[in-house]
Amino acid sequence: MLPQSIFIEIRAGAGGAEASLFARDLASMYIKYAGRKGWKAGIIDASISDLSGYKDITIEIANPEAYPALKQEAGVHRVQRIPATEKSGRIHTSTASVAVLPVYPTNALEIKPQDLDISFSRSGGAGGQNVNKVETAVRIVHKPTGLVVRSQSERSQQRNRERALDILRSKLIEAEQEKAAGSLAETRREQIGTQDRSEKIRTYNFTQDRVTDHRIKKSWHAIERIMAGDLDPIVRAFAKS
Repeated sequence: MLPQSIFIEIRAGAGGAEASLFARDLASMYIKYAGRKGWKAGIIDASISDLSGYKDITIEIANPEAYPALKQEAGVHRVQRIPATEKSGRIHTSTASVAVLPVYPTNALEIKPQDLDISFSRSGGAGGQNVNKVETAVRIVHKPTGLVVRSQSERSQQRNRERALDILRSKLIEAEQEKAAGSLAETRREQIGTQDRSEKIRTYNFTQDRVTDHRIKKSWHAIERIMAGDLDPIVRAFAKS
C-alpha cells in the first residue's frame, strides 16, 4: 500500500548563502510540481536565511502518487550558476540535500511520551492570524536518538504537535528499516550525504541550460522550465530505468 503523503526535507549544504537560495529553489520546484499534478502541498517548517533562502525546509505533499514519483529525489543536488550577489561574474558551485520520507499512520510505531522533550514557541512563518501572537510552533526532541523535528504551519498547537510527531515517526521508521537491512549509515549517507560538492546525484548547470542526473547518466535542457515544476521528463526517465 502506497503512503498517502510524503515529507520532503531540504537542507542547504556547501556554498553559504547561495546554497540556501538553491534550497529555496528546490522547494519551489517540488511545490510547483505538486501544483501541476493537482496534489496538495504545503510547508510544515522552514528556517530562513539572511537572503530569504532556506537553511532547511520541510514540505508535505499529500497524494498517494507522490512517493513513487519523487522517491528518487533523495540525495545531494548540486547547482552551478552565477549568483545574483556575484559582482565579478564567476560561476559558483553549491549543494543542498534532499530527503524523501513516507508519512506513516499513527499505529505504525508507538512513540513513548517519556521519550519526548516538547517545547513551544511563537511561529515565525505563514500560518494565519495566530502567528507571532500565541505559542503554536512545536519543537520535539526524541531523547533516545537525538532527532529534532519542528512544525509551525498549523494554526493550533495541537495540530503542529501532530504534524511534528508524523515527521518523527517517519524518521524513526526509516531508521529502523535501514538498520534491519544492515545499512543504516550507508543508506543515510546515500539519502543525505555529507553535503560536500563532490557528492551529488544531480547537477543543475544554469550556464549550460542543462540538468544532469548522474545515477542514470541522462541530461535534460530547458532548466528554467524544470525549476518551474516540469519534473515529468525526469520522473518518466526514472520509471523506465
